[in-house]
Amino acid sequence: MINILRIGHRISRDKRITTHVALVSRAFGADKVFIDTEDKKIEETIRSTYRRFGGNFEIETGVDEKKIIRDWKGNIVHLTMYGEELEKSIKKIDKTKDLLIIVGAEKVPPQIYEAADYNVSIGNQPHSEVAALAIFLDRYTKGMWQRKRFNGKIEILPSNSGKKVVSKEK
Repeated sequence: MINILRIGHRISRDKRITTHVALVSRAFGADKVFIDTEDKKIEETIRSTYRRFGGNFEIETGVDEKKIIRDWKGNIVHLTMYGEELEKSIKKIDKTKDLLIIVGAEKVPPQIYEAADYNVSIGNQPHSEVAALAIFLDRYTKGMWQRKRFNGKIEILPSNSGKKVVSKEK
């Protein structure tokens, strides 16, 4: 099981990026996303996506991140530009255990670095947490997300030109 914990979500500022964190989580193979701030709009947006495009995915907002971290029984990975190189870290992670990936929105408190089993850097330059999450999930799953079948009401078919959409909606 792969879960994502989004911390520091500010509704007025981060709604689009946090929505993209959740969409990438779902598309790249995670099972659930937790968001520390309650945000019913993001919940509905993500639920609408998986109702139409399929897949088993959950979203929960307004969670107590300290409790989630404290009670987590598997590995905890914190994505940060101050961590160990991705390629070194990823080899060390026990893939038989559940995984919690922490993605910050604003400055992350030191307790997160201390609680993480792995502080993982996706490059040491400022960039998007959405990009970091996508790259990490791609490497962690060895690209398996590409073969995942969602069995949704809507399916986008690969195409070099034009849009190929199959709709199973009535």
